[in-house]
Amino acid sequence: MGEPVRASVAGCRTRPLPRSEPGAVDRPSVHSGGREPGRIQRGTDGDSVTSTARPPERQIRAVFDGETITVYQAYSAAIAVPAAASGSLLGTPFSLNRMTWVKPSFLWMMYRSGWATKPGQEHVLAIRMSRAGFEDALAMACLSHFDPDAYADRETWSRRKEASPVRVQWDPERDITLGPLPWRAIQIGLAGEAARLFAQDWTVQITDITEHVRQVHELVVSGRRDAAVEQLPDERPYPLAGDLAQVIGAT
Repeated sequence: MGEPVRASVAGCRTRPLPRSEPGAVDRPSVHSGGREPGRIQRGTDGDSVTSTARPPERQIRAVFDGETITVYQAYSAAIAVPAAASGSLLGTPFSLNRMTWVKPSFLWMMYRSGWATKPGQEHVLAIRMSRAGFEDALAMACLSHFDPDAYADRETWSRRKEASPVRVQWDPERDITLGPLPWRAIQIGLAGEAARLFAQDWTVQITDITEHVRQVHELVVSGRRDAAVEQLPDERPYPLAGDLAQVIGAT
């Protein structure tokens, strides 16, 4: 694996934000149905299952452990099948010349791909990438839209956007019916050097979870929403250092 890439966060506003607790480790399985007391869970109607607390508007929630974080992307069979077999996007029709958008939110991926039914998105891959690589990508990122809380002015944002190979968007999180929730999920667009590093250095494991996606969708379609929720990945708040939270506009 290549040396970590750390990009400057110059031009971004700074405000005191809590830093992640050193040594914190989270080890859920990729598709755990387990739940811990007090954790925010997405209910069948967007309500919390185990807590009345509402997540921050912009917070990364993901499956992760001490070394890796799981992100999702949907591809055609031509890319997904060989990628899952080899554990790499390299050697497939995956293009390094276009931006690829990865999502830590399983349900946002379901919304984007229509439960793996949209053309060219018939296979959903769970991609475990290194946390170091994930955070390197965030350090290089620029928000897709100007945010006065994140940038000193539009000119600063425009310069960073032009130079950055990574885009960040915050879109409404989704419930089990794919309806919008009041808080948002992150999408991370990787292009150029960031796409190359993602495919070549940052990817640790690739799993085709399309069959699992279909099973969850069938539960939803048949009206067994509670059972479907139990099959969702166990996504937890991802700890971010204050400077990275500022770069991506997290709250």
